[in-house]
Amino acid sequence: MFVNIVVLYFVLINVVTFLIWWIDKRKAVKQKWRISEKTLLVFSLLWWFVWAIFGMQVFNHKTIKSKFLVYFWSAVAVWFVILWFLFYSYLKS
Repeated sequence: MFVNIVVLYFVLINVVTFLIWWIDKRKAVKQKWRISEKTLLVFSLLWWFVWAIFGMQVFNHKTIKSKFLVYFWSAVAVWFVILWFLFYSYLKS
């Protein structure tokens, strides 16, 4: 049951993250108010990064801004450390 809830959570948050990247790209094209880079980074760090990467590639969005990319890939690295720790802890128990 717990695993199902976690899987559902990750599916939903990935969809939300992807939609946020899509909305920001649309607003950028239309030169309207934008979603802040901080919000994009928070979604990538606190929730998940897989669909954020997918959104970056599909929409060709935020792929050149070097400062943003440093922060983004640092968030991805943090997730890999978290996943490694969780996996290691699971194998150890």
